[in-house]
Amino acid sequence: MSQFIHELKGWPQLTWDEPVVAEALGPLHSHQARLLGRMEAFGRSLQGEANLRSLTAEALMTSEIEGELLDFDQVRSSFARRLGLDIGALTPADRHIEGLVDVIFDATQHYDLPLSAERLFSWHHLLFPTDLDDLGTLTVGAWRTGPMQVISGHLDRPKVHFVAPEAHRLDEEGARFLRWFNAKDSLDGIVRAAVAHLWFITIHPFDDGNGRLARAITELSLARSEERPWRCYSLSTQIRAERRDYYKALESAQRGGLNITPWLLWFMGCLDRAFHSAEGLLADVLHKARFWAEHHDKPLNHRQRMMLNDLLDGSFIGNLTSSKWAKITGCSQDTAGRDLDALVKLGLLIKSAAGGRSTAYTLAPLPTAR
Repeated sequence: MSQFIHELKGWPQLTWDEPVVAEALGPLHSHQARLLGRMEAFGRSLQGEANLRSLTAEALMTSEIEGELLDFDQVRSSFARRLGLDIGALTPADRHIEGLVDVIFDATQHYDLPLSAERLFSWHHLLFPTDLDDLGTLTVGAWRTGPMQVISGHLDRPKVHFVAPEAHRLDEEGARFLRWFNAKDSLDGIVRAAVAHLWFITIHPFDDGNGRLARAITELSLARSEERPWRCYSLSTQIRAERRDYYKALESAQRGGLNITPWLLWFMGCLDRAFHSAEGLLADVLHKARFWAEHHDKPLNHRQRMMLNDLLDGSFIGNLTSSKWAKITGCSQDTAGRDLDALVKLGLLIKSAAGGRSTAYTLAPLPTAR
């Protein structure tokens, strides 16, 4: 039976090919610097908008990686409250969402605080509120006390992808990881984030939630290396898009040797692709700002402003019709039709050729900047 990385002599002395990693880091740091420079050039309002979008995406996608779908409005409203941002009516969030938001908020906004076992335990409590009835025998807010395997397939023929360290090792394993993570040394911040991700996932110290906590630790590490509390990209969004490759890269590293160069290269490639996606996010933030600068003097009611913001934020799924407008805003079908017709006349929406209730509406393009 093949050994797992934590069973090898020399664990956890992880190594990598310095010249190979350094060559990959060069363009990655340049891309990161350009992205952060664009964010720095934003005013406070646009920085807040980009931060909110990135944090919301991070929470939604770190959960979706694990197969859990969260409500967009609840997540966004929860972050907006913590950031002190005015986004109109706020949607109350359930305990699970509030807990996850607290974890990500603490990791990214308080990146300068040491990572301790107590902090990890508190995050675990936030992910799994102990007053809920569906926790079963889950140990919450403490290292697991039993064995841990990562498996897939049918119950009668499971495929074992990984066997974590025995529970009696966790005090020592956790302490070593935290000493390394908090050390003041010259290790590159992106490399530290990649190593921390793999190391924590390999320890797998909790009964559940290890993936979400590993990604929170990664966000903390990246924020710490950038020395900025605001986020302008979501690594979990990119990991979700590449989930199959993500799990393959993790399993390969955990079944491989102490030289983790392939894992570092995969992680850095994924991060670079997240940076590329973030350029689109920042473009959307600027487009929204230009839209309202162009149309700030238009006579709009609260329903119209809310729905236009939903379209600009990308949170509206599917075609916009009068029936959907009426359902979302809670108005009558006739009122929805009047709202939409007014926006078409004002030049904010374009009406499709189809007639009746199947008529769809899209945002009108902005005038070309001169």
